[in-house]
Amino acid sequence: MNVPAGIQPFLRFRYLGYCGVWFGNIRLFKDGVRLRCVACGSLHPPDPWLFTCRVCGALLDVVMPANTSFKWGRAGRLSVWRYRDLLPLADGVEPVSLGEGGTPLVRIPRVAGVNVFVKLEGSNPTGSFKDRGMTLGVTIARSLKIEGVIVASTGNTAASASAYAARAGLRCLIFLPRGGVAKGKLLQALLHGAEVVEVDGFFDDALEFVLEEYVLRGSRNLYPLNSINPWRLEGQKTVAFEIVEELGGAPDAVVVPVGNAGNISAIWKGFKELWEADLIDRRPRMIGVQAAGAAPLAITWSTRSRGLRIEENPTTIASAIRIGKPVNWVKAIKAVEESRGAFITVTDEEILKAMMMLAKLEGVGVEPSSAASLAGYLKAVEEGLVDRDERVVLVATGHALKDPDAIKILVDSPPRL
Repeated sequence: MNVPAGIQPFLRFRYLGYCGVWFGNIRLFKDGVRLRCVACGSLHPPDPWLFTCRVCGALLDVVMPANTSFKWGRAGRLSVWRYRDLLPLADGVEPVSLGEGGTPLVRIPRVAGVNVFVKLEGSNPTGSFKDRGMTLGVTIARSLKIEGVIVASTGNTAASASAYAARAGLRCLIFLPRGGVAKGKLLQALLHGAEVVEVDGFFDDALEFVLEEYVLRGSRNLYPLNSINPWRLEGQKTVAFEIVEELGGAPDAVVVPVGNAGNISAIWKGFKELWEADLIDRRPRMIGVQAAGAAPLAITWSTRSRGLRIEENPTTIASAIRIGKPVNWVKAIKAVEESRGAFITVTDEEILKAMMMLAKLEGVGVEPSSAASLAGYLKAVEEGLVDRDERVVLVATGHALKDPDAIKILVDSPPRL
């Protein structure tokens, strides 16, 4: 089996267990749901504990049943569970929910024109897009009747996992890079009662520790909820569903900040599934934005490398995307290739300026990684990747108060607008 270069480092995390679809008296997944390898295409049964392909060791995607359908315009507010027909969990599974989803889609005419919108994921319960995935992931964890959940995090995952674990009455164990997490996110995790362990190095080191110590050893007491978990990403694809429902169709392009690369691939998966179900008549181009000091995917894309160009020492003010070895890199490259999109890099100066522009000119407060979307859009227009007349959605992944230190930098030394 020829495994794409760059996947091999994750082969040792292959887990071969299979629990089936029934857990006690609970039927966990819909009939026809499967897991498919993103590299070799092998199909596997829907096992909540299977995170990599049994054949080649690459990551997996959830495959929905061929008869999946949905009717737009239902009564009630937008939310993740509004789209239950398009999600893999069986109807009888009770969600662990805090009312996630239904985030505002705000036009930003003063900054980018009347055709550009920001999807404010910072309006989710814990202030980031991670809540969309955690509602599914923690729902599965509770259904498995285990002790708790475990994650490595740059901050937002920690805040979200801790809140949803608390909601479900589960233990939450979090590994963070020492000194590399914004204060707001760390305090959220502690507030919700998480057990926090700091690891020397970067996020990639924290994630490797979780994989080696818990996933590789096949622990069944704590459920891993990083984006190696394909079931968690199913919640994040609902961003695409809401965009389509609010706009009345798919936009021309969607701009997403990219760190561990689960979100851009999940959102693209949402659009693909709508297209395959004949629920939209076109698919948007996916534009992934990385900080110049932490741009392994942008470099891999621009050099057309077969393997991931790992950044050993990622550096950027946008801590949420300060990742040098994104585990979902194959999925992200596929998303950009299939959508005829692109990856682009922006400097920290451009990120901070975009953050200030959104705040002062539009009243939109976002953390630095979210502002990378606007910075990337402006650069994409300059480089001819996006036309100013096109309808574009920028995904703002987290709230401004997630990173008060970045706000202080802007207040003390505001960029010229």
